[in-house]
Amino acid sequence: MIDYENKIALVTGAASGIGRAIALALAARGAHVILVDIDEAGLAQTRDLIGPNTHLITCDLGDQQSARQLIDKAFALAGPIDLVCSNAGIARNRRLMKEEIDQSVEQLFAVNLFAGLWLAQSYVSALRASNHQGRMIFTGSENSLSVPESVKFFGLGLYGATKHALLIMVEWLRVELAQSPINLHILLPGGVLTPPIEKGLPDPANPPENFHLISPARCAELALKGMDLGLFHVPTHPHSREDMQPRITSIEHALSAMGLAQA
Repeated sequence: MIDYENKIALVTGAASGIGRAIALALAARGAHVILVDIDEAGLAQTRDLIGPNTHLITCDLGDQQSARQLIDKAFALAGPIDLVCSNAGIARNRRLMKEEIDQSVEQLFAVNLFAGLWLAQSYVSALRASNHQGRMIFTGSENSLSVPESVKFFGLGLYGATKHALLIMVEWLRVELAQSPINLHILLPGGVLTPPIEKGLPDPANPPENFHLISPARCAELALKGMDLGLFHVPTHPHSREDMQPRITSIEHALSAMGLAQA
């Protein structure tokens, strides 16, 4: 189990949902947590839940310069960072046939995908300069892996594209950073009862069973467990494997049909 006592952890998207839950879980294990979000009021609420062992940084992670400067600010504020949780994300529900590539889509990709890259680039550079070992976990999604059965009619095409791209980007980062002073993980949560999902439910206290929703606290518990176990992929729901199966079956069928299957 990772010892977080007196360690420094930075969590983006910490004003609510999974980010807040991860921050609380890390603080409960003794970490000093740097809370990052664009939502100042939400950050203050998270700090109140944790107590004084925190710092707050308001940051728009969709802005490349702000994202790149965040790590330097955090190192200056608290010293070398032991863990970065790149969790901030934007939800989006719109059918692909009605999508327009406008500023809101650019912001979606900037926050959900590119912010993680900007943070990783800055973090690895700072780790090397300080001769410090670090760890980074990215929050992907079950949409990184498949078109989940429970939400396939929700218009998550571009949101899913950002999360699918994030997964392969982090897998490439793992290859490129194999000799670097950092351990990488990617959290792949299924449905989590976060504020955006709660808004879309008729009765958030009694969500439909087929959504398989878990609490943010449970998601955070599994995120930390995955890192404790040294896992790279950190799923939260058993149906993720079943949701991926149609793709695997389709590829196997295509290989067979084209005469490319191994004997």
